[in-house]
Amino acid sequence: MVFSSLVFLLGFLPALLLVYFLIPARFRGLRNLVLLGASLFFYWWGASKLVLLMVLSILVNYLGGLLAGQADRRLARFGVIFASVVGLGLLGWFKYAGFLAQTIHDLGFAIPIPQVTLPIGISFFTFQGLSYVIDVYRGDAPIQKNPLNVALYVALFPQLVAGPIVRYTTVMAEIAHREENLPEFASGVTRFCFGLAKKMVLANSMGQIADGVFNQTAANLDPGLAWVGALAYTFQIYFDFSAYSDMAIGLGKILGFHFPENFRYPYCAKSVTEFWRRWHITLGTWFRDYVYIPLGGNRVSRLRWVCNICLVWCLTGLWHGAGWNFLLWGLFYALLLLGEKLWYGAFLQRNPGIGHLYLLLSVVLGFVLFNAETLAQAFQDFKTMFGGSSLPFFSKESLYALRTNGVLLLFSILGATPLPARLYGRGKKVFQWMEPVLLALLLFICTAYLVDGSFNPFLYFRF
Repeated sequence: MVFSSLVFLLGFLPALLLVYFLIPARFRGLRNLVLLGASLFFYWWGASKLVLLMVLSILVNYLGGLLAGQADRRLARFGVIFASVVGLGLLGWFKYAGFLAQTIHDLGFAIPIPQVTLPIGISFFTFQGLSYVIDVYRGDAPIQKNPLNVALYVALFPQLVAGPIVRYTTVMAEIAHREENLPEFASGVTRFCFGLAKKMVLANSMGQIADGVFNQTAANLDPGLAWVGALAYTFQIYFDFSAYSDMAIGLGKILGFHFPENFRYPYCAKSVTEFWRRWHITLGTWFRDYVYIPLGGNRVSRLRWVCNICLVWCLTGLWHGAGWNFLLWGLFYALLLLGEKLWYGAFLQRNPGIGHLYLLLSVVLGFVLFNAETLAQAFQDFKTMFGGSSLPFFSKESLYALRTNGVLLLFSILGATPLPARLYGRGKKVFQWMEPVLLALLLFICTAYLVDGSFNPFLYFRF
């Protein structure tokens, strides 16, 4: 089940809110139980029997947390090791077993290649559960002895399958004592509706353009059209993922939770370093706090520090997917970040215009690699984009694509900046009465898109 579906919008969400708010707020435990049951049902709808994996993850992290908070440090370390080995072991099997076996097979070893179904959102809920156990071990979070509270933290449906990755300390007080109120409910509905519109109108439109370009054979793809496809995919993945985060944050507010922001207009950055402070913020924070800093961060020798950066970004790439293109994508950003820190970062700060162009070019090229199914396809796409084609740079097809999609691309450029939010905020102060009308109109448009169309993927569900 996805947020941008009629089943969710017209069935699951209204039914849940009706039951949830019919229960008096003083019966917090019962509200939490309803929310937990709805969250497990939400996951079962899309994952079927793999919901048992979610239940196992909850049990492992609950037990790991109980052990990690013990005064006996050997027992506490065992709790962290237990949760890490089981959690990361399950993630490794379901996400990477096929890739590893295929790699070994390609090297000439005749081994069977397992056909494993990837559970939706396993990377997200695995990292979230582990952060709880590690924080308990460090003393940053108290032991949660109520298994239902741990279960609700891990399985909470708004951010279950595509983030944001929420720390337990962020929501532990709200699990037990949150206050749902009308202003927060209205704010949550607004955030959800704008996220839904961003997904249905912008992300899906950009996705159709990108698929139309990259589904063509290399012989029919001229450089101009390849750049149009690359730009469309760059906008698609931003609007797709940030829209899901918007909807998750909005749903959280409706239910009394406050999730962290996950995106802050990353395409407005003027360096790769700044970009990763704005893009998928909760993932970057997770790797910083649980991998980079424990490795020593930058408080080590220069060689060790370079190794730390490369390792963290290799893991970041592989977190996104089991493939050589994801590994190279991570290394690509590691090299850019090292270049900025060691050589040209100060130059970019002094020349923000050049820095912004450099950032956009880096991101577009990075997402071409990210999107490719094979390394050969990625290199072919790069070759085409930089003129390695027998076709002219702009053919009739690429000029037609620009003419027909120019308005959408322009709206996407504007939508990736703070300008629409600022205009909306100013207009809201003057025309407060128009907000319900605008939200109703957005919902009507999105519902029409859902009824009329079938193209509605969420890219980050596969991670």
